[in-house]
Amino acid sequence: MDSSLKLKAGDYTVGWICALAVELAASCEMFDEEYPQPLLDGRDQNCYRFGRIGGHNVVICCLPSGRYGLVSATNVAFQMKASFKSIRFSLMVGIGGGVPNDKADIRLGDVVVSQPCGQHGGVVQYDMGKTLQLGESLRTGSLNSPPQVLLTATTAMEAAALTGKLRVSEYLAHIGSRLSKFAFPTKLGDRMYATSSVHVGGASCKDCLDGLIEREVRESIDVVMHYGTIASGNQVMRDGVTRDRISRELGTVLCFDMEAAGLMNDFPCSIIRGICDYSDAHKNKQWQPYAAAAAAAVAKELLSHKPFSRRGHTPS
Repeated sequence: MDSSLKLKAGDYTVGWICALAVELAASCEMFDEEYPQPLLDGRDQNCYRFGRIGGHNVVICCLPSGRYGLVSATNVAFQMKASFKSIRFSLMVGIGGGVPNDKADIRLGDVVVSQPCGQHGGVVQYDMGKTLQLGESLRTGSLNSPPQVLLTATTAMEAAALTGKLRVSEYLAHIGSRLSKFAFPTKLGDRMYATSSVHVGGASCKDCLDGLIEREVRESIDVVMHYGTIASGNQVMRDGVTRDRISRELGTVLCFDMEAAGLMNDFPCSIIRGICDYSDAHKNKQWQPYAAAAAAAVAKELLSHKPFSRRGHTPS
């Protein structure tokens, strides 16, 4: 880093939000160059990291420790938006729980990118609505889609994937070679269980044998990206039956998270989630570091397909 380089808050055009420390660590490894903190309003309680990714000046922030969910995400985004008024668009980058389905062969380490699909704009808050007679529920309200600038960049990224021109594997290899914690976890394996399978106990599923589903082994460990709806709410999803029921009701969702719905209407962004579990009783943290790195690498790839503005250039 050039210690003499002094960027102002107005020089940052991309906001990037994480929820967990492991996501923040992986995201900061995507900087091509890090910058010192500019002078900020003392009322801003967020902690930021600053740097350049390609031609974009990016500010990264993480939610307060132990305070997850929609309200916390909204508060962090509000303060970021107030301090960095030149932000043109933002990303929410981190981990999520996958939803196995017939339309998408979702595996641990894959990445889901929010994209309008059916009646949803890319993210839906599944726990917002009304409880009616006989226990029936009615979901109310709607969330905005990602901004057009990110949707067009997403299309460009999808096209690059079809022609083998993505650099996601390169970004992951770089972080994995420096920090083994974020490398592909070859020794863990990828276990998926029947919907109603019960977790035996412990931090891993080494003793969970009933309900294990055999799947065709992938020949490559390259990241596979999926595009569609992310279900977001204030509770951790760790029940296969409930997961599948909500997915059916919403017209097939690809993953669950706890923050995205708090951002979409007031903080234009795309949501990028690395799959670290299957949102069921077998949920654990073993795949989290790699999934966080995969999501960060895809976010960096997405930015490479968005031309930067003059404001995004490094001052001479």
